[in-house]
Amino acid sequence: MTTLQIVTKEIVDLHDFFTEWFNGTVERDQLEPRFLSRLDENVVFIPPEGHIMTGDMLKGGFDRGYGANKGFRTQIRDVTIRHEFGELVMATYTEWQTGAANSAEKNNARLSSVLMKITDPVTWLHIQETWLRDDLREAGSFDF
Repeated sequence: MTTLQIVTKEIVDLHDFFTEWFNGTVERDQLEPRFLSRLDENVVFIPPEGHIMTGDMLKGGFDRGYGANKGFRTQIRDVTIRHEFGELVMATYTEWQTGAANSAEKNNARLSSVLMKITDPVTWLHIQETWLRDDLREAGSFDF
């Protein structure tokens, strides 16, 4: 597989898991092997609101969110490799959400940047999300 294929599969698979998790359609014991084990011990996640979250903070949020958003769905679009440095890859993608109960807009979209280490499994080092501009979000489709 190419680097783009590896990164795309990783991003899509992880967001498919998020959908299953928040819908409560996956077993609770899958949080560690399908998500937390893929995070670097020093991972940083910056959501669109602009604060920093650690891996422990993510774990706590996911523990509380299990099955709490039955109508939640995501779709990943526009995965692009921006830089490669040996095993490190910086990529961007858009994440489209519908039925997002914990967002101001139930239908929303965000532009995400991720730094990953291409190992087996892939390791997530840094994620930052920014709200997609209104004109781009409004021009997009939430039919997924």
